[in-house]
Amino acid sequence: MKKHINTIIMQPLVSIVTPIFNSEKVIGETIQSVLNQSYTNWELLLVNDASIDKSGIVANEFLAQDTRIKLFEFSENKGAAEARNYGSKMANGDYITFLDADDLWHKTKLEVQIKMLIDKDIDVCYGSYEMINSESKSLNIKVTALSILTYKKLLRANYIGNLTGIYNCTRLGKIFTKDLKKRQDWLLWIEALRRSEKPAVGISDTIAYYRKSENSLSSNKMELIKHNFNVYRKGLEFNFVKSCFYLMLFFYEHFLVKSKLIKKLT
Repeated sequence: MKKHINTIIMQPLVSIVTPIFNSEKVIGETIQSVLNQSYTNWELLLVNDASIDKSGIVANEFLAQDTRIKLFEFSENKGAAEARNYGSKMANGDYITFLDADDLWHKTKLEVQIKMLIDKDIDVCYGSYEMINSESKSLNIKVTALSILTYKKLLRANYIGNLTGIYNCTRLGKIFTKDLKKRQDWLLWIEALRRSEKPAVGISDTIAYYRKSENSLSSNKMELIKHNFNVYRKGLEFNFVKSCFYLMLFFYEHFLVKSKLIKKLT
């Protein structure tokens, strides 16, 4: 693989933030999906959250291959929220986007999103994604993005797959999320739409691939209740009554409305 030499002047710089924790088996494929992007003016900020496997070694091998890739190492584990926040702090781009260490991007992901952001003069864009298993094989399940997503709609349920979202930090400023155990990404996109005062635009085509784990949050209903309540109570600092009200709205939206966007591919 040759080193990246020049970027296209007219392309805005995109900062990609990737937290890493014990991901040695998949991080190489994830980085490669960034290297395969048709859009070339990006920087990849890898934040190794004190992994105890060979994640850091695998990631470090890519640094000599491409100067757009940077690696930051934590000496102690701080969690995904802190890793994302640190990556955002170190970002130099006009836009910030996120890619977890076990997920993948379609090769045109950045290209179609930057075009959409510029053409529509919007601040936040996201898209549809498909689910894959631990072997990167398709599970034939697609989560389709809404064409338009408002701040009020996003408050009711998390419609933005974090691996698909991108925001204009030149306009909105850098967004740092609170250190909740789960759902920090939802908080981030809520804040992005609050600052923007414009709806996010969704891309109907598949732009990313989400690696579904066996112990995913959606499979544990009690955990789902706790973590989503914390988004409203601790993350957004709603009072108890308002948090309970929005939690009820969440369950209606999540199970009866958003579920219709999740379809089996034929």
